[in-house]
Amino acid sequence: MTKGRKTTYEERIEIVQFTIANDLDYQKAIDKYGVSYQQVYAWVRKYKASGQEALQDHRGCKKPLEELDEQERLKLRIKELEARNEYLEMEKALAKKLAEIRRRNTR
Repeated sequence: MTKGRKTTYEERIEIVQFTIANDLDYQKAIDKYGVSYQQVYAWVRKYKASGQEALQDHRGCKKPLEELDEQERLKLRIKELEARNEYLEMEKALAKKLAEIRRRNTR
């Protein structure tokens, strides 16, 4: 079984077009490009369903703040405040622990 590798958007298009041109011979694509069957199969399926744009990798992409609606902005703000609150609570607990250690060492 071939382990997949990272590919660029252009490579995925080339691999899909090669596979389709060779009557969906996935094994030829696997051998030629060094990718896994699962990758090629998924790319071909996405390409047939939605075209080239479906082959783009959108993982980790966030919407710009301008594109968020009011509810999404509020959810984002809540997450920011919760993270800030957690940070401050940890900071306070650390300061408290440090003061306790200093008190023990001065006795």
